[in-house]
Amino acid sequence: MIRPLDDSISVAPQLAPEDMVTLAEQGFGFVINNRHDDEEGGQPSNAEMRAAAEAAGMGYVAIPTVMGGMTQAQVDAMAAALGSTDKPVLAFCRSGTRSCNLWALAEASRGADPETLIAKAADAGYDLSGIRPVLSQLAGKA
Repeated sequence: MIRPLDDSISVAPQLAPEDMVTLAEQGFGFVINNRHDDEEGGQPSNAEMRAAAEAAGMGYVAIPTVMGGMTQAQVDAMAAALGSTDKPVLAFCRSGTRSCNLWALAEASRGADPETLIAKAADAGYDLSGIRPVLSQLAGKA
């Protein structure tokens, strides 16, 4: 289930290579994979996902993360990926939660208002209240 966070990004649980054409037809132009290869048995590899996204005409980047263990390098990579395109982005992980959290951290690091990010995530069904202090710190509002 795709959950829009705003007009520029949506998050989703695990995607399959065969989803890429449909996603491109829906207007997505860039895919961010936040899963490690072999995180779960049977999931498609990063290489398979990249090949399918690129074959469908979309940009692609992998920024593997683990919940509760996101690094500044991963936040910076997400911010760079989001800033590299003006096309709608779809980020995915196992459930969409890590992708949502990493999006919020990246956007806060780019100066977005933490309360706005928390509200957007809540509208999509995600609770970012646990990372509010980090969002405020990244946004320079601590």
